[in-house]
Amino acid sequence: MLSMKPFTVFQMRLFHPRNICVCLGLVFSNSSFAADRTLPTEAVEFETQIRPIFNEHCVACHGGVKQAADLSFIHRDAALAVIEPGAPEDSLLIDRITSDDEYEIMPPAEHGAALSAENVATLRRWIAEGAQWQQPWSYEKPTAPAIPPTDQDNWCQSPLDHFVLARLEGEGLSPAPPAEPTEWLRRVTFDLTGLPPAAVDVTRFIADLELAGSDEAKHEKVYTSTVERLLGSPQYGERWASVWLDQIRYADSKGLGLDGRREIWKYRDWVIDAYNNDMPFDEFTIRQLAGDLLDDPTIEDLVATAANRLTQSNDEGGTDDEEFRVAAVLDRVSTVWQTWQGITIGCVQCHSHPYDPISHEEFYQSVAFFNNTADSDLGEEFPVLPVPLDSDNNEKAARLDREIRQLEESLWERETDIFSADNADWQPITELVAQADKETDIDVEVRDGITEFYTTDTLSNGTTITLTAHMPSDVDTLSAIRLTLSPRNLETAKADSEWGFVLSQIRASLQVPGQDTVELKLARVIGDEPHPFKDPDQSLNEKSRDGFAAYTRIHYPRTAVLVLATPLSIPASETENEPIELKLELQHGVNALGAFALVSRRGHLAVSGAANLQAQLNADELVADREHLAEVSRQRGKIASTKVPIMRERPASLSRPTHVFIRGLFLTKGDQVSPGVPASMPPLAKPDAAPDHSDPTRLSLANWIASDENPFTARVAVNRVWARLFGIGIVATEEDFGSSGERPSDPALLDHLATRFQGDQAWSQKALLRSIVLSSTYRQDSANRPKVSSSDPENRLLARGPRFRLPAEMVRDAALAASGLLSDKLHGPPVQPPIPDGIWKPFAGDPWKTPGTDDPDRYRRSIYTYIKRSIPYPMFAAFDAPSREFCTPRRLRSNTPLQALTTFNDTTFVECANALATRMLAEHKDIDDQLKFGFITVTSRQPNSTELAALKSLYQSCLDDDDTPVDAMQAVSAVLLNLDEIMSK
Repeated sequence: MLSMKPFTVFQMRLFHPRNICVCLGLVFSNSSFAADRTLPTEAVEFETQIRPIFNEHCVACHGGVKQAADLSFIHRDAALAVIEPGAPEDSLLIDRITSDDEYEIMPPAEHGAALSAENVATLRRWIAEGAQWQQPWSYEKPTAPAIPPTDQDNWCQSPLDHFVLARLEGEGLSPAPPAEPTEWLRRVTFDLTGLPPAAVDVTRFIADLELAGSDEAKHEKVYTSTVERLLGSPQYGERWASVWLDQIRYADSKGLGLDGRREIWKYRDWVIDAYNNDMPFDEFTIRQLAGDLLDDPTIEDLVATAANRLTQSNDEGGTDDEEFRVAAVLDRVSTVWQTWQGITIGCVQCHSHPYDPISHEEFYQSVAFFNNTADSDLGEEFPVLPVPLDSDNNEKAARLDREIRQLEESLWERETDIFSADNADWQPITELVAQADKETDIDVEVRDGITEFYTTDTLSNGTTITLTAHMPSDVDTLSAIRLTLSPRNLETAKADSEWGFVLSQIRASLQVPGQDTVELKLARVIGDEPHPFKDPDQSLNEKSRDGFAAYTRIHYPRTAVLVLATPLSIPASETENEPIELKLELQHGVNALGAFALVSRRGHLAVSGAANLQAQLNADELVADREHLAEVSRQRGKIASTKVPIMRERPASLSRPTHVFIRGLFLTKGDQVSPGVPASMPPLAKPDAAPDHSDPTRLSLANWIASDENPFTARVAVNRVWARLFGIGIVATEEDFGSSGERPSDPALLDHLATRFQGDQAWSQKALLRSIVLSSTYRQDSANRPKVSSSDPENRLLARGPRFRLPAEMVRDAALAASGLLSDKLHGPPVQPPIPDGIWKPFAGDPWKTPGTDDPDRYRRSIYTYIKRSIPYPMFAAFDAPSREFCTPRRLRSNTPLQALTTFNDTTFVECANALATRMLAEHKDIDDQLKFGFITVTSRQPNSTELAALKSLYQSCLDDDDTPVDAMQAVSAVLLNLDEIMSK
């Protein structure tokens, strides 16, 4: 530490108002501070007493975004510049916040009031005690807390009840009485399946309880068996998949530009199945983040990675696909951190985190995990996986895919080895003439000893480049031609890629002076990667526009070998001093997004006269393997499939470097970084088999997120479940577990749930739900108690059961279920139920095709509704469903007239009311029985006498107005479907 006098002068210069940004105001009264004030004996806790002072009043100027005077109160090492642990009298921090000099005081008078005496005293004590620093609470690994003692242990059905009851007793409160059995049944049925209980379920549940009598064990068995039935129903997966799809921003459209259709519904079905099969959450995590990197991945593993392909893409003409590829990568990083870690990290794209210990550079270390995937912002959405429409064919398809991939890799390795430099004896072309048609300019020069052609200025669509090369004099046989195509700027293209190329047609000929031109028959084009998006051999197909390509960007030189059908003996020239010329025509017939010509920008040639290359290439074993590959590919093509965008890594030879973006701009790159996680968190585990020099992969990141050492994952997961069950999370800010988010209302309860979820529940989401919905806390009556609700309106103390409005999908599905229209069909492409006229106006194509009233697809569950980001489904939007453009950790509930207008007038709700009326009239003859049936179907309980009388009066008044019994019952059913009870659980 610097001695006090020079250090103080130095810092005074840096802290002068002219050198610092505007700070948040601090409530300060120096004169009111009493130095001899009696201090509390308990040690100051940094996390609850000191960090809030820094966060509220200091970090706006001395944090992660701005670091005036090079000072930050986010990191201890930086803060020690003004703090002398153990010596507050020697700490510049205390000097500055207690100064009466207008040029020294922090904050300056024009930036806010002075610090309060209480805060100054707290800071003094903290520094005197050694200025101990803590990570934000959420960065500390959860540990299993002891079960707290309570006065009413017999109330507790689950360990979590002890934590809730202890908190209530500490507040002088008691739990609410148990909910009526039908209230609990309705609540738990909605929570576990997203649907109301059917009337027959209510009747059976009550009958089973009556049969159990006063036997508490039998009574409990009825509740337990009900939960098991619900957890085992296929509707369970549909309900909880909907929650996950908000996080992962699932939609059936691409989002930006034309917002065209995206065939990715197989991923939605995978999520439903994962929940129904109770896939452990750690496995659920790993498969989505890195299923393609698992050993021998299955079809399901690859479909899971589509979670990362739900980013928005833009194939609108004239856009830069590298810009939107980068945007997709950054969105994946933000989504992963917010979904699994509850951390808002998007702002760190431009600067260090303003509140949390995550640096600007560490954000790009996270980016490096995702920056080397093969996808780009392409209309074709490569890479895609043909996923069988019938999942029974998945195993067969996976076996064929595995065989195809192995054959492709084996063939490519053996073929490229045949044409390696050692085997083919390549001779470089040193004399070259280049021409281009259209408006493309081209020239030739020698660069680093290599004769290259290069294009200049603007490139034209459809350009054909003609290369005329002088054959080396010592080559008397021509077997193959090697074509190397490069970016214009080799130094910058690795980090800032250039537009690539597609060789739509390649033609070759040989001109011997004095003789006729010889057209060269090319048999193969062998590229430089085993699994290219575009088949290089298509360059020889006159009916195709595809072929050897760097699609659509190029970072490194790319090489293709053009193999002659048979070696050609080069005859001697009949004209002295006139060279034999090799002519190569490269036709480029593809442009990107209608605006960018994918034309070769730079390249050079070499030729081989090795006479045995064709013989090696056509060896019996290779020919047999090619034929086998063709046959296996034909078999795979016969399996009816839908193409799903998935994740795949680029070959190591084509890997992209990752750089820090200065101020977040992808065009302004700083230092190169390697994959990594923030230093404030546990380190990545290194696989035993990984070489010391290898970088971590997405699989490394996935394993790290899913590990027991990660302090966030389990907490965030259990908090999400808790919020769906109780209406608000233990951490209310589900999207922000950082130091700027809300602290847990009950930290011990949160850590109990998290450690149990990781431990004896083995990451089972069904086990977690089972433990909560069978607890006494969950079973409480939901009625408000004035004394409790006035002091705890959000029910954070859990002194009553949950009651709140259902999410949009449940509102619609409840009406469909009550009406009897709901289809129980699982899985499949998205459907398009009725929408109001004039709503559906897409930019181009993509018609809305509503099934007829005789088609069950019209009445499928809401999770299967087509989600178009630019035109949200109106009913969902009215009830606060997100557009799925971005990760949505929680939905905010509103109460608007538009919701009532929707449920009274929307086509689906009108059809539900009509169908419910038909059911009521068909099920019973007596009007009272009809009304009771309708009421219990909608609310899961019997109406009381007042409610029954009101319904009967409405029915009768409609008849008095000359309505038919059907019309009158439809009016009644419309009212029933708009009761508050059907909108709430």
